[in-house]
Amino acid sequence: MASLLPFPTDWQTALVLVAHPDDPEYGMAAAVARWTGEGKRVVYALASSGERGIEGLTPGECGPLREAEQRASASIVGVDEVEFWGFPDSDIRNVPELRDKVAETVERVRPQVILSLFGGPEWAPGAPNQSDHMEFAAAVLDAYDALDSPPSWLFENGPSATHGVDVEDQVEAAVRALAAHDRYLSVLDPDTPVLDQARAQIEMATAPRDDDPRHVTGFELKRGRPA
Repeated sequence: MASLLPFPTDWQTALVLVAHPDDPEYGMAAAVARWTGEGKRVVYALASSGERGIEGLTPGECGPLREAEQRASASIVGVDEVEFWGFPDSDIRNVPELRDKVAETVERVRPQVILSLFGGPEWAPGAPNQSDHMEFAAAVLDAYDALDSPPSWLFENGPSATHGVDVEDQVEAAVRALAAHDRYLSVLDPDTPVLDQARAQIEMATAPRDDDPRHVTGFELKRGRPA
């Protein structure tokens, strides 16, 4: 697949580990839709409920709303196992409690593949990453490294992709999944229709490469055996 290696296929269960609601939809949902369509099991686990993510709403109002939007979004791409861990939105830290929760979830779900967030400082020059994302990604890596029998692979969804998933047929599902975060997106950019916001983001995240016309979701191999 152009300069990217093909994503491994010899697995049955993937665990998506992210910090907030909508994190899976900004980069991974198209690939998830392909995998669930092939009969694979994908589980979402979110450190927080994103309870500080919508201006004008209290955490008590926002958290349940964002959980509901995340569950609706996940169902669009074939995911019906979604859990929220209750760590504080906007104050996620790589602490023992978070690493322990990652390890407990991995041992319970028993995935062959872990998909996590990009943990680098910048997506591109002048485009800084969020502290929650960096701390969370570091916790996932540390927890993985401490496991006695870790899953075969740990990938991050970020700008330095090593492996790619052809998602040409899943772009529309990914757009609908992101658009399911309707309240969040409508407050984030009230001047742009939610569906337009979602389509622009998914097109950017899966943009065809210069030497390949297909839409692709990219992942960087961080741990595990060569794929």
